[in-house]
Amino acid sequence: MVSSINLPTWITLSRLLAIPPLLYGLHQPTTTWRWVCLGVFLLAAGTDWVDGYLARQLNQITELGKFLDPLVDKLLVLAPLLALVELQVVPAWGVFLVLARELTIAGWRVNPSLQGNGEIQGANLWGKLKTITQIVAIALLIAPLPATWQTTAVAAFWISVVMTLISGLIYLQPVHEANG
Repeated sequence: MVSSINLPTWITLSRLLAIPPLLYGLHQPTTTWRWVCLGVFLLAAGTDWVDGYLARQLNQITELGKFLDPLVDKLLVLAPLLALVELQVVPAWGVFLVLARELTIAGWRVNPSLQGNGEIQGANLWGKLKTITQIVAIALLIAPLPATWQTTAVAAFWISVVMTLISGLIYLQPVHEANG
């Protein structure tokens, strides 16, 4: 099975390597570790664009890739958010809303019969916008910025929560219409 994984999928899986240093560095964050975590997070988040670009350019879009990409993205987003809850930077209930949406969509994706076409659906525009707002929010929350930036960082977090919920509702809308 490993030999059947293509380059874009390997790049997707490489994002998982960012999670341990993120969790370690955010456990008791010093200024240096927060900068390291920011760099690791942004580098890993950037590979999301790279793997998608390569999959399209090399005509290597696979069902496995469409399944793993959003799953790995969720892990990359949720790991630092949970660390930020532990640090009391963001409230647990806000992260729970993100987690609930992500689990709902992941469950929906692994049961393609719910989608009517029997294939795993990739992210739509709203899902991509959600991911961008999450990356911006997490980056601002991880970065050791002056206290004057705290309100901006927390506002970015709440914007990402709202975008997460909106994108989830839009993503599930065809299910409601088909069953309605």
